[in-house]
Amino acid sequence: MIPVSRQCELFELSRSSFYYHPQEEESLNLDLMRMIDEQFTKRPFYGARKMTVHLRASGHPVNRKRVRRLMRVMGIMAIYPKPRLSAGGPNHKIYPYLLKGVTISRPDQAWCADVINPIFDSPMGSYISWSSWTGTAAISCPGSSRSHWRRSFVWTRSIVLF
Repeated sequence: MIPVSRQCELFELSRSSFYYHPQEEESLNLDLMRMIDEQFTKRPFYGARKMTVHLRASGHPVNRKRVRRLMRVMGIMAIYPKPRLSAGGPNHKIYPYLLKGVTISRPDQAWCADVINPIFDSPMGSYISWSSWTGTAAISCPGSSRSHWRRSFVWTRSIVLF
């Protein structure tokens, strides 16, 4: 017979974990898990905080840490928007940055515009309408002690094509 210490060495297991026997969940926790499961089925967007509020309103004095642990044991987590939802698709065209490597050395050398709300195909023909906005920008010129500011403005242009 091989001693327990040698068996643990062979399996690369600590002796304390060899003697550990997991405890069963108590009946109160099983009842809470049943209630969490019912509520999660109705509202899968509830996390540990909202679930705690729901259980307290039902008359069970629980704290958030206990609810979080029980949800982790059950393997459930709230459904919510995950990061990177606005990442472009694989077929999305990436436009080149045209000012790469260009040194802005004087005012009015580079401008930008943002086209918002395009509207096409009205009943009268091809009606194109857009509104554009250019924001306030500071351009610092070499040799100048101050920046030149451009004010914000909004303009709209409409063209009717027949």
